[in-house]
Amino acid sequence: MSRRLSILATIILLLFVIVAVQSVNIQFFRAAALDKSPLNPRVNSTSTQYPRGEIVASDGTILAQSIPSGDSTYPYKRIYPLGSLTAGIVGFTSPYTEPWGIENEYDSYLTAHAQPATSLAQLLAPTSAADSVNLTIQTAEQKVARNAMGGQDGAAVVLDPHTGAVLAMYSNPTYNPTPLTSLDPTAVAAAYKKITTPDSHGFPPLGLVATQQTFPPGSTFKVITTAAAVVGNPALLTKSYPDKAFAKLPHSNKLLYNDGGSKCGGTVAVMLPESCDPGYALLGLDLGADLMSATADSFGYNQVPPLDLPNVVPSYFPTAASFSSNLPGLAYSAIGQENVRATALQNALVAAAVANGGVMMTPHLMSSITSPDGSTVKRYGDTVWQTPLTASQAAQIVPLMENVVKDGTAYGIFPADLDVAAKTGTAQTGNSKKNTDDWMIAFAPATDPTVAVAVVMPFQSVSAYGATVAGPIVKCLIEGELALQAGLPASGTSTTCPS
Repeated sequence: MSRRLSILATIILLLFVIVAVQSVNIQFFRAAALDKSPLNPRVNSTSTQYPRGEIVASDGTILAQSIPSGDSTYPYKRIYPLGSLTAGIVGFTSPYTEPWGIENEYDSYLTAHAQPATSLAQLLAPTSAADSVNLTIQTAEQKVARNAMGGQDGAAVVLDPHTGAVLAMYSNPTYNPTPLTSLDPTAVAAAYKKITTPDSHGFPPLGLVATQQTFPPGSTFKVITTAAAVVGNPALLTKSYPDKAFAKLPHSNKLLYNDGGSKCGGTVAVMLPESCDPGYALLGLDLGADLMSATADSFGYNQVPPLDLPNVVPSYFPTAASFSSNLPGLAYSAIGQENVRATALQNALVAAAVANGGVMMTPHLMSSITSPDGSTVKRYGDTVWQTPLTASQAAQIVPLMENVVKDGTAYGIFPADLDVAAKTGTAQTGNSKKNTDDWMIAFAPATDPTVAVAVVMPFQSVSAYGATVAGPIVKCLIEGELALQAGLPASGTSTTCPS
């Protein structure tokens, strides 16, 4: 009898242990996931029976809000007043889809949740409401980007170099989020299929080109190659490279030609403004794989930029080891070709780092989160992401980028009074090299920068250049942003910028 009681007691004890373990698992380890799960009836009820919080631009424009739907099951419906202009950032949400964009990133704030009790009645019966998310985005600058890009596929990113605030980030293709908020599941499914279907260039409208697509950065990468010399081998800045139309590459019969077959060479001070491919290829070989890879990494390559938006992808520069038997690849990588890939966000961060004395601030879209009564729940605090250069090192690169505008590849793009520093980039792409990805990165005013910009326009004709395609867009964005900073309208400041 005592043996049976012992076995029974052991079984009961084991059951208690199992219950205790499961309780700890649910209460502590799985609590957060269960709290957010759409299968949780409480969450489902809260997300559908209460209005979500507003998403608001820096100028107070409402980018997303909930309105009564007249439906008993889903009494509130999401609307997006600016539609496709800010869809890539704001995203969308509906009863039949997971949230996207900012709607996803800050879902826990935007979804109604218990508010702090301010009275005994609220303590006994807690109220639920949602917070509002305030963004750094300027709607006027978004419109400048959209109008200047003229419906072509590509991306534009505008940053405050001192804080990392994203002032504008616009991509084509984009989409209208309104059909995705329909209470008809069939209509939502059809709309979702449409925005996830790639266009002729392989870009789905739902995928934000600025943060989710990478391209060869072309000659804009020469800023990083220059930085490698400044940081790791300053003597190479004054080395004079041969004035030739091509460079002979080691371990190869291949010749690396300058664009158009023209001759170029000299020191870095001469070669960066004119964007000399053979000279910079040789500079990259002199710098070596270790220094080139380390410098690219210091600017944020091979890391996911910590932007508060889902699905951001890293830019890519090959590891030093990959060049051990591929020195021609190192030469091409030094001019932003070979396997080097960058997002528009990454290239904007490169420009911003040089503009900000070598300090790359963490990019961000949220400026603050406010409660229903208007009090601040959370405020963004500026943080440093990378420090690729010292202030004195960055100061050596700024005048070189100014000369790109004054007498280099960006000559004639900007009025002198804008005081712009820039770098152009044109990368031949495709198996037959019949297209170009056209870039420009820039900041202004060069003497005291308050805006940094990157624009990429892929799949352009082989006769196109970064200066001629991306340049005018960058000009409009810089003019627009400087006008806003002066308290003037962003559009209409130049007859060459469409309004």
